[in-house]
Amino acid sequence: MPDDLTPAAARPSLAGLGREALAAELSALGAAPFRTRQLWHWIYHRGVTDFADMTSLAKGFRDELAAAYTLARPAVSQALRSADGTRKWLLRFADGQEAETVHIPETDRGTLCVSSQVGCTLNCTFCHTGTQRLVRNLGAAEIVGQVMVARDALGEWPSPREDRQVTNIVLMGMGEPLYNFDNVAAAMKIVMDPEGLAISRRKITLSTAGVVPMIPRCGAELGVNLAISLHAVTDALRDQLVPLNRKYPIAELLDACRAYPGSSNARRITFEYVMLDGVNDSPAEARELVRLLNGIPAKVNLIPFNPWPGAPFRCSSDQAIAAFSDIVFAAGYSAPVRTPRGRDILAACGQLKSASVRARRSERAAMPAA
Repeated sequence: MPDDLTPAAARPSLAGLGREALAAELSALGAAPFRTRQLWHWIYHRGVTDFADMTSLAKGFRDELAAAYTLARPAVSQALRSADGTRKWLLRFADGQEAETVHIPETDRGTLCVSSQVGCTLNCTFCHTGTQRLVRNLGAAEIVGQVMVARDALGEWPSPREDRQVTNIVLMGMGEPLYNFDNVAAAMKIVMDPEGLAISRRKITLSTAGVVPMIPRCGAELGVNLAISLHAVTDALRDQLVPLNRKYPIAELLDACRAYPGSSNARRITFEYVMLDGVNDSPAEARELVRLLNGIPAKVNLIPFNPWPGAPFRCSSDQAIAAFSDIVFAAGYSAPVRTPRGRDILAACGQLKSASVRARRSERAAMPAA
């Protein structure tokens, strides 16, 4: 067992472990089974970062825990705040890899956009995040850690029952969640635990580009809200915009949506549709979208394209977006236009990690040759 002189970097963190993993660690330490529930309360309800603060535990046991473990979260490499109140954290993990997390405050909610991978494998052509290579999946603890870092920064411990600043979680950050489902599921089960972070599954939305075989499992094991990154109404165009469509075309994707467990008018599936000037924004495409969604409890989020340097697209005009929205609304589907948030800190949809990647490239370019 590590002694008091063991550096923190060499000690594992208990923050981010599920109940079974936490119980296993404490059992190896020789602790009684009831200690798991005590630690769970302190870690996920109280949010403590120091074992010394766990005042319901005997001091000797606290010292033993501190000698063997830490309560470390991912490190904050950079914290930015937008003029509109959006906050973005660039988080560094134990191996030095980084990902970004964004908090979007609104009048009736506070939404935390969480990443599931470092980089992305999807190569969606309109998304700057997707132009960055996939490095690796995030572990469950690294995903939960994003929620805990946000709560640290927002001063939201103990886990509040009301007046929360983090009311909703969207798995819409870097990466494709269904390509890292085991870790995402383990993390969300911690997040949803009523004795800990206590965020309801009805307040959690998982966004996928359409990994069709995993959609039924997501519904059965998590039962969270589902969002589909659609962005086109024909396979020919979606093949270009969302290359995953070549493997799982639109018809297969929509069949999986129709069968998604728990979908209803009260829990509609969200279809995300980025508005690209002259590419996918015509009235004819709006009418085809309505036809495709027939029989699916659905709503459509129209997303103005968020530009980035060198982007091959432009955002549709306000008039084109309004006309598209009107057609979808007239067919009985909600079709709000998402207000871009955090553009000034590159925290808007499709912009995550781009600033930090460019910064590191600039730093490398400025370094003298060895």
